[in-house]
Amino acid sequence: MMIEKAIKKNIVYYGVGVDFFCDEVKLPNNTIVKREYINHPGAAATLPFVDKDNIILVKQYRYPLNQVTYEIPAGKINKGETPFECVSRELEEETGYRAKKLEKLISFYPTTAFSNEIIYTFVAFGLEVGRQNADEDEFVSSEIVNFKKAIKMVKTGKIVDSKTIIALIYFENILNIKI
Repeated sequence: MMIEKAIKKNIVYYGVGVDFFCDEVKLPNNTIVKREYINHPGAAATLPFVDKDNIILVKQYRYPLNQVTYEIPAGKINKGETPFECVSRELEEETGYRAKKLEKLISFYPTTAFSNEIIYTFVAFGLEVGRQNADEDEFVSSEIVNFKKAIKMVKTGKIVDSKTIIALIYFENILNIKI
C-alpha cells in the first residue's frame, strides 16, 4: 500500500490565492514525515485561435523567473466559478477577445510533488473583439503568433511555460490537428 495518512494539518500561510501547508504525515512503513505543499483553487487556460493559422499569446513578466514569458491566456479559478467561466473571463481580460466557441482540451496537474493545482485547458475559436481589462496587479500584452511559429518557440526554448507547452503540443500531436 502506498497511501500516506495525514496526522496533523499545519497551515503555514494563508495567501491571496493559494495557501501553504506543512503537514505531519504517516508513511506506509509508519514513519512520520513532513509534507510541504500549496493548496491551489485550480486554473483555466485557453489556446485562442484568431484564424486557422494564428493564435494569441500573452507576454507577462514572471517574478520567480525574473523574465518575461510567452503564455496562453489563463488565470486562477475564483470561488464559485467553473473552469469554463474562468477561462472565458481570463481570455477577455488578458487579450480583449471573447470566444464564440470553447472546447475542452486537456486537464493536468503541473506540479504534483508540492501542489494540488489542476489546470483545465480549452481551445477557443470564433474570436470577436471584447474589452481587455487586466487585473490591477497584472501587466500583460497580447500578441498574435502563427501556430507553427509558436511550436518552434517551444522547440527553441522561447516558450517555457508548462501549460502553454502542453496545450500547443497536445493540440498539434495528440489531437493530430495540423495547421
